[in-house]
Amino acid sequence: MTSTALAGLLAGLGLIVAIGSQNAFVLRQGLARQQVLPVVVVCAVSDAVLIAAGVAGIGTIVEQAPEVLVVMRWAGAAFLTAYGVLSLRRAARGGETLEAAAQGVTRLWPAVLTTLALTWLNPHVYLDTVLLLGSLASGYGVEGRWAFAAGAALGSVVWFVGLGYGARLASGLFARPGAWRVLDLLIGIVMLALAVSLALG
Repeated sequence: MTSTALAGLLAGLGLIVAIGSQNAFVLRQGLARQQVLPVVVVCAVSDAVLIAAGVAGIGTIVEQAPEVLVVMRWAGAAFLTAYGVLSLRRAARGGETLEAAAQGVTRLWPAVLTTLALTWLNPHVYLDTVLLLGSLASGYGVEGRWAFAAGAALGSVVWFVGLGYGARLASGLFARPGAWRVLDLLIGIVMLALAVSLALG
């Protein structure tokens, strides 16, 4: 059972470590030290819910109703476009430092709602967690699949906690305005690239 959970842990990490809109947002919140705990909790809990749904067989329903993913794809593309444009505007405006960002603490609910949108409006999240991890878990039998799911969910917790709170290790670098401009530029490019990829299907 331990080896099954380890397999789930590695599979979960392998899917969520890739650069994406959710990770970029968590990184920025961690660097600015703004609402890190709520953001990390929302990401980890969302992944756990989606993984459990996949293991429970919800992936089959999603496969039979592809129009759900189509709606999510366009909603996600629109949201990522808006967020990407805002990031590029911050990069063009400049003048932000870690100290300045820390003083203007993002309010709780905007941070939580942004995290929810970046998570639940991304159809790739459903493909990775519900369909792929759900399919992988089914190969471990009725009992083993839940150990696999627990391992995958743990991988999500480890990653987001490390990303959100580990970002502080780079605080010295991001005390310089130029570093924030580069980060916002990269985040904006990533968001827009993801939006285009979603729009193109």
